[in-house]
Amino acid sequence: MKANDTARPAALTPLVLSWFALVCLTFVGLGLSQGDMRGIWFQLLVAALVWFKGWIVARYFIESHLAHPFIATVVRVFVLCVPLALVLTALLGERFARLATL
Repeated sequence: MKANDTARPAALTPLVLSWFALVCLTFVGLGLSQGDMRGIWFQLLVAALVWFKGWIVARYFIESHLAHPFIATVVRVFVLCVPLALVLTALLGERFARLATL
């Protein structure tokens, strides 16, 4: 029983660090929103930030890397959907936005 108690903090370390990274990335996003940045580079930066946050959640909280390869691939594609939509909207503008509306 004593060995289990000492192993738990080590198992929680990646979760705590990933949570801290998500909080920091959220503050980075808030800082970016306060700036007067425009253009495609800003959209690409936001898309990269969204993708990285999704990757952290999938890797450390959902633990997709431990799943069956098919499930891991589905999760990777799902995490990539929103950043890809942001990039397509930035590049194609109104045309893609009209296609993506419900």
